[in-house]
Amino acid sequence: MIAIKTVIADKQTMFVQALTKSLNDSDEKVFEVLNTVVSAEKLMEFVEESEPELVIMDLNLVDEDGLTLLPRLRNFSKGMKICVLTEYGDYKFVKEAMIKGADGYILKSNSIEDFYDCVRAIFNGETFIAPGLHITPPKMKTGLINNKSIYEDRFMIKRKLTSREQEVLALITQAKNNKEIADELYISDQTVGVHRKNIMRKLGVRNTVNLVKFALENQLV
Repeated sequence: MIAIKTVIADKQTMFVQALTKSLNDSDEKVFEVLNTVVSAEKLMEFVEESEPELVIMDLNLVDEDGLTLLPRLRNFSKGMKICVLTEYGDYKFVKEAMIKGADGYILKSNSIEDFYDCVRAIFNGETFIAPGLHITPPKMKTGLINNKSIYEDRFMIKRKLTSREQEVLALITQAKNNKEIADELYISDQTVGVHRKNIMRKLGVRNTVNLVKFALENQLV
């Protein structure tokens, strides 16, 4: 059997090392891990140069949201298989990833057997969503409360903001006022004010000082 030429994009070093060893040492010798990268930029460079058959990627890369990267990967190659392997199981992420070009979606908490099932499925021309994941809101049993963790990492926080709000936030952290931001983005002062209020509401802060502090502490810019 010819090994599948594979690249892994993930910023968690120990996880990548363990996964690479597992794939390279598998009894069936199904995979040949050509490279591992931590950024969207490096992944695109490698894909364009080496044309791997399989991309295994997390959504939370060091320089870009993986969901925004997916269409570029898919536009580069319709035949290359893309497996999202991540810790984010929200149905909205699953749905968006599949729409934007992923062939499979699986969680890091799934078993290695689930991963192999995913690879077999997508190389048979099927799509694969790991057991327990959904592309629509899962039905909640009566009386149960959605047990959402109070902890959210940078990826989850940033996904709350639109691309325009992220631009405005970046300029706010540079100590620019509404007029300066409006001039730079070619929008009105009033529109900037609306964006500023929406950003603070979404991030749960009440003033600009705390907004800037929150943005810097969570590396949102």
